[in-house]
Amino acid sequence: MRSIASSSVCRQEFTLNSLDTFTDEEQLLRESVQRFAAEVVGPKVREMDEKEKMDPEIIKGLFEQGLMGIETSADHGGAESSFTAAIIAIEELAKVDPSVSVMCDVHNTLVNTVLRKYGSKEQCDKWLPQLATEKLGSFCLSEPASGSDAFALQTRAKKEGNEWVVNGSKMWITNSAEAEIFLIFANIDPSKGYKGITCFIATKDMGIEIAKKEEKLGIRASSTCTLNFDDLRIPEENVIGGEGKGYKIAIEILNEGRIGIAAQMLGLAQGAFDKAVPYTYQRQQFGQPVGTFQGMAFQIAEAAVQLQSARLLTYNAARRKEEGKSFTQEAAMAKYLASVVAQKVSGSAIEWAGGVGFTRETGIEKYWRDSKIGAIYEGTSNIQLQTIAKFIQKQYS
Repeated sequence: MRSIASSSVCRQEFTLNSLDTFTDEEQLLRESVQRFAAEVVGPKVREMDEKEKMDPEIIKGLFEQGLMGIETSADHGGAESSFTAAIIAIEELAKVDPSVSVMCDVHNTLVNTVLRKYGSKEQCDKWLPQLATEKLGSFCLSEPASGSDAFALQTRAKKEGNEWVVNGSKMWITNSAEAEIFLIFANIDPSKGYKGITCFIATKDMGIEIAKKEEKLGIRASSTCTLNFDDLRIPEENVIGGEGKGYKIAIEILNEGRIGIAAQMLGLAQGAFDKAVPYTYQRQQFGQPVGTFQGMAFQIAEAAVQLQSARLLTYNAARRKEEGKSFTQEAAMAKYLASVVAQKVSGSAIEWAGGVGFTRETGIEKYWRDSKIGAIYEGTSNIQLQTIAKFIQKQYS
């Protein structure tokens, strides 16, 4: 019997690649983002963190580098690249500043994706070029009473003539201080429960009030604000995906967004690792580098394993999404593990650097502060575990 392994036809038609295999375009993007992050973002990180404000030049630079329309078609001013390319950009930015990374992440994986997937041709033609070249977007779902239970939202929209009148408020909204375009989720018919939730697109100048800006433990340069809508009037043509389709849009988009957060946490952890480990081989105690003592060497080795595990889960979820396969469970696993690894590795990195790691000067402590949000936003770690558990129960029960 002829062996399958000896079949040249089989080998030519079906090739398995590692998860570290990228297209030339993806690899070039990685190198480009690395340069931008090091040369443009890096010098501003500490100042932005201490001022708790994003430098406008960073936002401008992201647009100029083509990083705000990564998957958007060339016809709409975008790079027309892959989802994995977006994940790579988010990861590389997070190695230098997770605040800049999450701004790019939300804009690409949530705002742009909603329009690309659910917007009409007219809506895409109008909004995507702006989002790809000049205007920052914000995704407005969370409210004071609807965090993990995102669809208990209280914001309401009522039809008046050819407009929708929106009243309510949103909390914990990323990019909101700098954004000019907002995706707003509101219920047009509370009697239908979550089936009344509808997605609207609005601009800041329509009357969106940017209220309280949160003072946060981490990702301080990333704006997180409360938004108020007081008889906000939105044209009827600004409904995205149809009336009552907001629930479906949010569920599907957040699954993709979780891969983005996994990439952010992965990049953060790698950034902390890259800053702390070289120091352990420079710092000498008892006649040898501290990183060569077995106790620390094993910690570093274990962290490297955890980083690679999170990386493979993240890339796998991204590729499955691209291939049109189911990826909800994989996205939950990636986000959960990457968030755990980010906290653990960044915390260890402080200890590896000793007293120097505890100071702000090195920037290592910032990674740990920034890591805490990974277990909270776009679905808490418990929500991710619940999602994974449901898949296991379905498979085995």
